[in-house]
Amino acid sequence: MDVVDVLVRVVEATGAVVIFVGAVLAFGQFVLVGFRDRRTRSFIPVRLRLGRFLALGLEFQLASDILRTAIAPTLLEIAELAAIAAIRTALNFFLAKESKQQRDELAQTDDRSGAPPEPVGRSRGDRR
Repeated sequence: MDVVDVLVRVVEATGAVVIFVGAVLAFGQFVLVGFRDRRTRSFIPVRLRLGRFLALGLEFQLASDILRTAIAPTLLEIAELAAIAAIRTALNFFLAKESKQQRDELAQTDDRSGAPPEPVGRSRGDRR
């Protein structure tokens, strides 16, 4: 196994770990929100958090695919990369679009309720 193969596996594993960690954190937040408040609006920050992790994980996965085909790619490998990149780019596009809609919906609800809006992309339980 050469250096590029090791790098591909590391980047691929990093993407998988990012997605897994995001899913675990979102699940924990989902359970907490579910016990406190069952309104649909309350779950929007959970979806936004998970969406951020999914988008980042997909970027790592795409990076590993690019690394895989970086050295002397065949036409078949280039075609496969193009298809994978198109699919992952489409997933990221629709994920970003849905996240924007969720943030807008949350902001509109906050505006109507008179509550101060939450920072964009962050929930009250989000600590950084």
